[in-house]
Order: sequence, then C-alpha cells, then structure tokens
Amino acid sequence: MQLKIRLIIMNFLQFAIWGAYLTCMGTFLFNHGLGRNIGIFYSIQGIVSIFMPALIGIVADKWIPAQRMLGISHGIAGAAMIAAGLYGLGAGDAVQFGPLFTLYTIGVAFYMPTLALSNSVAYNALEKAGMDTVKTFPPIRVFGTIGFIVTMWMVDLLGFQSSAAQFVVSGGIGLALAIYAFTLPHCPVSQSTEKKSIVEALGLKAFTLFKDPKMAVFFIFSMLLGVSLQITNGFANPFLSSFKHIPEYAETFGVQHANILISLSQISETLCILLIPFFMKRFGIKKVMLIAMFAWVLRFAFFGMGNPGGGVWLFVLSCIVYGVAFDFFNISGSLFVDRETNSDIRSSAQGLFMLMTNGIGATIGTLGAQFVVNHFVFSKFHAAGAREAMTEAAKEALAMDVWHGWQTSWYIFAAYACVVAVTFIFVFKYKPDETPA
Repeated sequence: MQLKIRLIIMNFLQFAIWGAYLTCMGTFLFNHGLGRNIGIFYSIQGIVSIFMPALIGIVADKWIPAQRMLGISHGIAGAAMIAAGLYGLGAGDAVQFGPLFTLYTIGVAFYMPTLALSNSVAYNALEKAGMDTVKTFPPIRVFGTIGFIVTMWMVDLLGFQSSAAQFVVSGGIGLALAIYAFTLPHCPVSQSTEKKSIVEALGLKAFTLFKDPKMAVFFIFSMLLGVSLQITNGFANPFLSSFKHIPEYAETFGVQHANILISLSQISETLCILLIPFFMKRFGIKKVMLIAMFAWVLRFAFFGMGNPGGGVWLFVLSCIVYGVAFDFFNISGSLFVDRETNSDIRSSAQGLFMLMTNGIGATIGTLGAQFVVNHFVFSKFHAAGAREAMTEAAKEALAMDVWHGWQTSWYIFAAYACVVAVTFIFVFKYKPDETPA
C-alpha cells in the first residue's frame, strides 16, 4: 500500500504540472498580443516529442537510473518554466515572443520525456514488488488525471488563466517532483553489452511496419486523427474568454471560469475509460476507432453551435464527447498495435503510434488550426485597429464578428474530422475477428 501511495503522488504531480498551463496558455498569449503564435507554442510539444523521449530514454537505459533521470528532467523543466513565468510577469504587456518561447521550449523539451520515464519508474517498482502491472497501474494512473484537473481549477480560481503566473505554478510543482523523484524506488540501468544500431536505439525499427499495407493505413490515419488532439487545448479557452466582450455573456460562468468548464473534458476522459471494455467487446476495434473519429466531429461542432448563455449545454456536451474522442482511439489504437505486431518490435510500434498521433499529427494540427484561426478570428482584430479608440457599439460589433469567426473555425475543424472518419470507413480494412499477426 505504501508503494502505491508513493506512485499515486508521483502521477498526481506529473500531470498537475501539465494541467497548470496546457488549457489556458492560449488565453495568456492572446491577451498579451501573441495570439497568432498560439499554434507554435502548442506545436513545440509535438516537435520535441519526436526525438527527446527517445534520447532521454537511451540515457536512462544505459547510464542514469530512470528515477534519477526523472528528477533531473523535472528539475531542468521546472526551472525553465519558472523563468518563463517570471519573465512574463516582469514584462507585462511588453512580453516578447523570443525570450518567452525559448524558456518555454526548454521546459517542454525536458518535460515531455518524463511522461514515459514516470511510467517506467512505476512499472519497475510494481514488478519488483511482485504486483500485476496490468491490474495495479491503471487505478494509480487515474490520479494523474485528477492532478491535471486540480491544477486547472487552481489556476482558474486564483485568476491565473491570463497570467504568466500559470508557468510559475507549473514550474514550482515540477521542482517539487524533481526532489521527490530521487526518493522513488531504484531502477537499474541495462547491463547489456550488445551493440545496437542508431535505428534500433531510437526505436525507428518500427517504421518497417509501413511495408504492411494494413499497418501503413493505420499509422497514416493515426497521424490524421492526431491533427485534432491539441486544437481545443490551444484554442478553447481563448474562444470562451472572447465572450467577455459581449455584454450578454460577459458575466456567465463559462466566460469567468473557462478552465473549470473545460475541465469537464478531463473528467469525461477519466470516466470513459470505464466504457471501453464494453464497447470493445460489443463493436470491435475498427468500430470503436470510428466512434472516436465521429466524436471529434461532435467535439468541434458543439463548440461552434454553443454559447456561454442558453447554449452552454452544447459546450458541456462537447466536453462529454471529448472523453470518447480521446480515449476510444488512443486505447483501441494501442490494442490494435499490440495485436498486429510481433513481440520483438511491439514497444517500438507503440512508440511509433504515439509519434504519429501526439508528435507529427498534433504538430500539423496546431499549426494548421493556427492558420485557420488567424484568418477567421485574429485578422479581425488587426483590421479593427486599437480597441481603446472604438465606441462601445463598435466594440460589441467587433466581438460578434469575432464570435462568427470562431464559429467558422470550429465548423472547419469539424468538417476535417468528418472527412477523416468517412474516409476511414472505406480505406481501413480490418475485421474484429481477425487473428493477430
């Protein structure tokens, strides 16, 4: 029990770091004149995920035990995030893209590998204690999502959604976990003297799976679906906050506490995990993947259709279907990879799945979404000029125009997700009763 509690604390802090800024950073950037760079800030997570986890993983395997590497990585990431936050607080409205982005990138580059390292530490500790990781780890991991939600609420209630203080909160938790990580159970480094090629060391051997048409199609669709993953993380909070300029909605709960409203997505994500065994047994892998794809259509469409007043129930529905959209494909896709690959390449194949979704796909998605939002939303601010010089009527007219721009953007994202889902029906050939390769 003591070991489980220690790992629960680790997972809670691990994701509390992320929850402090991931869903509200866009609002801070927008309010400080960096709205056109939101996509770049979010895409860097995908870019560093392409190579940093593999590089840090090699160090943890060969030279520095995983729990120490976890502490070192969190120490660097936490310090960089605190520096980014202090810079933002000191610069105020004069904050510049270059310094903020540089410090933030260092933080993200060392944070993203810790997602895998924390799993390695947990698996190693549970196995050494003679516990079944399949049964024991998921209840421990749930506390990670709880940690994410707690800091979302904390940042919201403290009034940090549009402040660089969110980075200080994130970095402070990161430094606490950095210290705590050194107290976690020891993870031995590999004693193997076997020499591996660069391709094998970086886990790139899994790319040979593209020779199999079925696997190639699956990984391509993983990337196409990954395009949707970070869009709402980057743009949902700025979208909800933009309603503050419309008198009818300015004081509504969704505008004043956008992060708390968005946190329903993470709550849904936690609960939807419980539904997966039933849906997998009832419908099979392909249909569950398809359900996830159409859930993304609804996720975006409900945002376009809703408002923080009488239409807030549509925002709530969007948050509820997010759990289906996110969990159903991630888990069913992971199971598909597990079934269709040989044991000697299975771990690399799972890494490739994550690379295609959270790396390449998410990077393309955030940059593409930024282009759409720049065109339909942020360009309107540029055309209108200084808000201070406008009459109240002109400000309200601009706010309504911006709302319509947001609606158009959400419908474009929904249309994209729909095209991917419909194409998937006809292109991906897989029967639930197929035997594993």
